[in-house]
Order: sequence, then structure tokens, then C-alpha cells
Amino acid sequence: MSFLAATLTTALTALVVDALFGWPDALYRRIGHPVTWLGRLISALDRRWNQGDNRRRKGLIASLVTIFAAVLPAVLLTLLLAPLPGGAVLLGILAWPLVASRSLYDHVAAVARPLEAEDSAGARQAVAMIVGRDLDDRPEPIARAALESLAENESDGVIAPLFWAALLGLPGIAAYKAINTLDSMIGHLNPRYGDFGRFAAKLDDIVNLPASRLSGVLIAVAAPSLRAFAVMRRDARRHRSPNAGWPETAMAGALGVRLSGPRSYGGRESSEPWLNENARDPGPADLRRGLQIYRRSVVLMGLLLAASLAAVL
Repeated sequence: MSFLAATLTTALTALVVDALFGWPDALYRRIGHPVTWLGRLISALDRRWNQGDNRRRKGLIASLVTIFAAVLPAVLLTLLLAPLPGGAVLLGILAWPLVASRSLYDHVAAVARPLEAEDSAGARQAVAMIVGRDLDDRPEPIARAALESLAENESDGVIAPLFWAALLGLPGIAAYKAINTLDSMIGHLNPRYGDFGRFAAKLDDIVNLPASRLSGVLIAVAAPSLRAFAVMRRDARRHRSPNAGWPETAMAGALGVRLSGPRSYGGRESSEPWLNENARDPGPADLRRGLQIYRRSVVLMGLLLAASLAAVL
């Protein structure tokens, strides 16, 4: 089996296993999760090095240490398992926890259910598990926040890990997950992390660039919606993030709703531009439709991996 066939097999296996099982709560309670292991390392480096002078250099070193800590065991496991019969499948099982397709669906569905039952307080409580903004009990802002999280995290939590696994196998997905976790923890433009997390934030922007565009295309095809392509082309670069705008505008265009826009964090207003500005606000039915589009787009990603594997075998 060629290197590319092996890495595609690893990526496809990880997606299938995650879609079937997710990351079971019993397993999480027993051993945690690779992202939480990385999180503990990043927190320790943050406490130790994010102080005094030269924070930008210290943050760069902290990021490289974290990436090395994730990649080294992945490389060793690849060297050990890849030559074995079914080694690529075994590596895919090891990559499984680094794909979040099922957990993302479950978290957003947990918002959709109370929202459809007109339990806005329950929906607000559920959406607080996946977004950090201030929300009241109105269904439209809750649906908007959940849809934005669904679209952005499809790219960050599903398509990008699979993309890097398909290119570089277990080391690729491990490196990506380390970078993405670094960005989520220290890649913030605030006084504490503006210097220390700068390298992590910039690196995350780079590694997410191809998958964010691919995610937007998959959403548009899964809808299917020519309008999604048009809105993505027009509005994606208006988003504050160089990457999140692509899947979010695709979802906005596919559903015929507006996303992003002004929001509040801890009582502080953040004036973000609207995406698909002249469309209506989303509601509970749009969130359910968004989940359906998400599922179809992840299936399309699986088919793309399978077709690529068939082409190189």
C-alpha cells in the first residue's frame, strides 16, 4: 500500500469509527481525551512562561513544545504499526478521538430539541455549552449562535482533521489538533495572549485555510444550493476570521438566513459584520435544516475520501 493510500485509509477509518461511536462518556470519565491531555500541557506552559519579557518568543517555544509532544508519539506509533497488516486501519482507530463529527452533531442537536419545543431557557443553557457569547431567551439569537458554531466547527473539528490525516496520517492529524487546541486556549487578541499566543493564532489560520474552503463547498453541495456559493463568494472575506467565514457564509446562503453580526461577550459589545445581511434571522426550523446539511456534508467528505482511496489503489 502506498503512503497516500495508507493515509487516506487512516482518515476514512477515523471518520467511520467516530460517526458510529463518538467519544463515549464512559471512556472520557476513565481516561479523558487527547485534547484534554494537550490542554493540561498548554495550561502548564502558559502558567510558567506567559510572564515577564519576550512573551512572543516564549509563546512560539510553548507552541512548538506542544506540537512536538503531540507529533512524536504519533510518528512512533506510525513507524510501529504501519508495516503491519491492517496497520493503516489501526492508525485510523488511534486517530478516531481527534475527529468530532458525532459530538458536534449531538451538541447542536441538544440546542435544536428544546428550541423546537419552545423551551428557550433550555435551549440557551444548551447553546452555552458550545458558544461563549451573551444570549437571552429569544430563539433567533440562539439559533444563529448554534448555526455559526455548527458551520465553523465542521471545518475546525471535522474537515480539517480529516484533511491533515489524509495528507500525513496520524502525525498530520495530531499536529493539526495540537495547533487548533493551542489557538483555542492562547490564540486570543487580548493583553494576556496578544504576544504569547500570536504564533499559535497565525499558525492555526494557515493550517485551517484549505479545509475551511473545502467545508464551504461541501456545505453548498450538500444543501444543494447555488445561492450558498454566491453568498460564500461575496461575504466570506467579511468575517473577522480568515477561515470561519467560508463555512458560515455557505450555511447562511444555503438556509437563506443571516449569520454573524453584532454580539456581546461578558457585557462587552462586539460589532461584527453580517453575513448574507439582507436575509431573515434563523429560527428553530433552520437549525434542524442546518443539522441535516451538516450530516450530508460529512457524508460527502467520507465519499470524497473513499473515492480518493479507490483512485490510488
